[in-house]
Amino acid sequence: MGKLLDAMRSRFLTRDLPKTAKGQFNALMRKEDGNTARVAERLGVSRRTVQRYVSGERNISKTKAEILDRLKQEVSKDHQPRVTARAVKEAQRRGMTIETRASFGFKSGPATTDDPRMRRLTEDVPDHLIPEIFEAMREGNEDKLNELLGQGLAEEYFRTSGPDAAALDVEFGDIDYVELDLR
Repeated sequence: MGKLLDAMRSRFLTRDLPKTAKGQFNALMRKEDGNTARVAERLGVSRRTVQRYVSGERNISKTKAEILDRLKQEVSKDHQPRVTARAVKEAQRRGMTIETRASFGFKSGPATTDDPRMRRLTEDVPDHLIPEIFEAMREGNEDKLNELLGQGLAEEYFRTSGPDAAALDVEFGDIDYVELDLR
């Protein structure tokens, strides 16, 4: 996981995802009530392969990396849905804040500086981005989360009044630390 996903999960979820591939596989099997066909469909493998994992003929932890990645992603989608829904509702009601020390750069026109530099920022996340941010966390999509939080920081901090500010495209990267919290 990346720093942004870890920060979101540590703040808004009460339990971690299962650490081992076997634990993740068992969680997915429980979620699907033991239906090997649905688990196979979610993992992109055959039903017989899932049956081999269940019976112990094949070790899930020794399978292909892309299947293990898909397994982790599928388990994270279903992890603590009520806790996540409650966190989304509370974040929309109260608002959300991000505190970070990261490198910020700009995509800008000629004769302007666009070199990234480290900045420490504490800003409110725009309310309209909160549902998408939690959806990216649920999907385990670090890139989308980075894009959304970068967009939020750009709106709140970098895009001040002026003719060039609205077109400013902020790059959010090289994260030293990040914390997310409710207002």
